[in-house]
Amino acid sequence: MQRNIEFSNLQFLKDSVKRILPNSQAVALAIILIGGYFLITSLSNVLMPVFIAIVLAYLLEGLVKKLEIRLKRLPAVLIVFTGFMAVFSYVLFGLMPMLYQQLKQLLQHTPDIIKSSQAEILKLPEAYPQFISADKLKELMFAIQQEAIIYGQDLLSLSASSVVGIISALVYLILVPVLILFCLKDKSILLSWFGKFMPRDRLLSMNVWAEVDMQLGNYIRGKFVEVILLSVVSYMTFSGLGLNYAMLLSVFMGLQVIIPYVGATLVTFPVLGVAFFQWGFGGDEFMYVVIAYSIIQTIDGVILVPLLFSEAVNLHPVAIIVAILFFGGLWGFWGVFFAIPLATLVKAVTSAWPRLDDKMHTFDM
Repeated sequence: MQRNIEFSNLQFLKDSVKRILPNSQAVALAIILIGGYFLITSLSNVLMPVFIAIVLAYLLEGLVKKLEIRLKRLPAVLIVFTGFMAVFSYVLFGLMPMLYQQLKQLLQHTPDIIKSSQAEILKLPEAYPQFISADKLKELMFAIQQEAIIYGQDLLSLSASSVVGIISALVYLILVPVLILFCLKDKSILLSWFGKFMPRDRLLSMNVWAEVDMQLGNYIRGKFVEVILLSVVSYMTFSGLGLNYAMLLSVFMGLQVIIPYVGATLVTFPVLGVAFFQWGFGGDEFMYVVIAYSIIQTIDGVILVPLLFSEAVNLHPVAIIVAILFFGGLWGFWGVFFAIPLATLVKAVTSAWPRLDDKMHTFDM
């Protein structure tokens, strides 16, 4: 009787393992995913410049492939890398100082903006006493003001004043471009060397990567175009309306698309807050900013997104929000930043993962 129970338990364990890992290619995919996860999490602090360079080289690879149609690999790499360094230099030495100054000024005026907003918001209990308590509203506004001041001070005192932070930034500025160049130039050599450490039976893994690569390529290209278009249009609009911090707010408008749904909500506060502090609720200019902001967001959601992402990642909005919350909880800012690519990977793995009723030779070499 005891032996029958042990045999039954052993058979149950074998069936469970078979359901999870039905064939050798599923085992290889599981090894690659688990190994990659532990490699990134355990060495992220040490090898972060390498990981950043790999991601940027992957983004630039699409341009290199297009140039390879007419040129050899090395000239194509040099042209793309030169263009990347030109854009990088402009952002670093031209755009960033301007954004930093505007951000510093905005944070310094944040308490004044909050106080001005308080005066208007505190009028609400007089208009709607049955819905809003004046005391509770004052407590809430005071808490928001204190948190905003703390966050502003923390942001201003970031590692720019730290010797260690400056040294780390210099290391990144030197190492990352060099690593990008070598990743692009010696791509085949590096992939061949990496392949020696991968399981041999990895056709399923290659199929998963092909799907992820295709969807991520469409997604990243679309996001890049969307960020540039929104930033340019927003800057032209805000500058034409005479809104303060136009460059900083237009960058916020572009970057908000990186975090779907959440970003559009967050960027509303600085845009309308600056407009309110500059002109007040009663000014016509404030209403012009509100209307222009609404039009830009509507065009983005109704026209740009369907046009740019018709062939991109097909994820349900609930799945996107869950991915942002889950990966953001695990890895903070970078988890939020890479939530969509990680969700795409999860979707590709679950879609390609073999089932028990699949024929075993489906994934055979």
